[in-house]
Amino acid sequence: MIKAFNRWDTAGIKVQDPGLVNYINLKPLFVPKTTGRYAKFRFHKSKAFIVERLVNMLFVPGHKGKKHKYTSGHCTGKSQTAYKIVEEAFKKIEARTKKNPIEVYVRAIEHAAPREAIITIEYGGARYPKAVECSPQRRVDLALRMMVQGAYAKSFNSKKPMVDALADEIIAAYNLSQSSNAIAKKLEIERQADASR
Repeated sequence: MIKAFNRWDTAGIKVQDPGLVNYINLKPLFVPKTTGRYAKFRFHKSKAFIVERLVNMLFVPGHKGKKHKYTSGHCTGKSQTAYKIVEEAFKKIEARTKKNPIEVYVRAIEHAAPREAIITIEYGGARYPKAVECSPQRRVDLALRMMVQGAYAKSFNSKKPMVDALADEIIAAYNLSQSSNAIAKKLEIERQADASR
């Protein structure tokens, strides 16, 4: 039986959020690196193992505001570096929570995935914010991006290693703690969406 990182079993893990069931793939791999094997399919991201998506997000954490969020050291495109960061972070999560780290990570994604977003509508020269529902794939994308950006922000220019920052971020999101960047951002987005109905 294949285990993730040849260490953690994913068989008993169930996605509890019904909207995300088809978008969080829990089919494990020894090495989460399929090198774009699914890119020819529609919604190909959802066919990749969810841990592989975290590894890929560490390469390029995406935009923060209008600025591209690059940092030195980790965003090198070196899959071995990102792979080791995720594996070590999962070991720390297991040591601290005494649970399967992949289950903790999946719950953290479910907790951090925003249900609503805001778009800007231009009407007669004026711009208005409007609340819209988020698609399931975008919910997972945003949760992953906010987690990784929060971890990078905490480890950048500080003595805290990236491994500890990522483990802290995932555990905080799992516990629905506001110290998690992903949870704080989600609540902020949903609060703004609520106000602009």
